[in-house]
Amino acid sequence: MNPGIASITSQRPPVDQPVRQARGLSSLTAVLMVCLVSVGCASGTKVTRVDTSVVTDLSGRWNDTDSRMVAEAMVKEVLGNPWLPNFTRSKDRRPVVVVGAIRNRSHEHINVQTFVTDLARELTNSQKVTFVAGQAEREEIREERRQQAMHAQEDTQKAPGKEIGADYILTGNISSILDETDGVKAVFYQVDLEMIDLENNVKAWFGQKKIKKVVERQRLLF
Repeated sequence: MNPGIASITSQRPPVDQPVRQARGLSSLTAVLMVCLVSVGCASGTKVTRVDTSVVTDLSGRWNDTDSRMVAEAMVKEVLGNPWLPNFTRSKDRRPVVVVGAIRNRSHEHINVQTFVTDLARELTNSQKVTFVAGQAEREEIREERRQQAMHAQEDTQKAPGKEIGADYILTGNISSILDETDGVKAVFYQVDLEMIDLENNVKAWFGQKKIKKVVERQRLLF
C-alpha cells in the first residue's frame, strides 16, 4: 500500500463518531424542549375565586376593602352625630342628603365612584336619612322625563317640578402621603368628609379616617 494513502486513512475519525455527535445533539435538544415546556407550564395563569369580604392587599394601594371599610365607618360616625337628631326634632322628618363631589387628591389613581357608591349604599340602608340622586344621576333622570313628555302615554308621564330638594350635601377628599426607601414603602391615606347645610353653608359634621400601610418587597437571592 502506498504510504501516503495509509497516512491519510489513519487520520480519518472513526465512522461512528458523527453518529455519536448527532445522538448528543438530539439528547441536548430533548433536554432543552423539556425545560421550555416546564417553564411554559410554570408561567401559566392561576385564578382563585375568594369571598368579596376577604381582605386582599396585594400592592398596598387603595383597594375595594379600603373603600368599603372607610365608607361603613364614616357613615356610622356621621349618623351618630348630634346634627341628625337635632334636625329630626326641629323639622319632624328625616333629613334629605345627597352625595356631592369626592375628590381624589392622592398620589395614585383611585376609582372615586366606587367609594361614592359605598357611601350611598350605607346612607340609604340606614333608613335614618332620605337619600336622593346626585347631580349626574339627576341629569339622566330629567332627560328621561323630557323623553316621556314627548313619547309616553299622557297618563304615564312623570311631570317635572316634583323633585325633593336636599337639606345636606356630603363632600370630601381622599389624600395620601408616600414614603419609600430600600424596598420598604409606607403609604398613608386620609379621607375627609363634611356634611354641609345647603340652606346656610354651615358645616354640620366633619369626619376623618386614616389608613397606613407598610409594604416590603422581598428580594430573591440566587
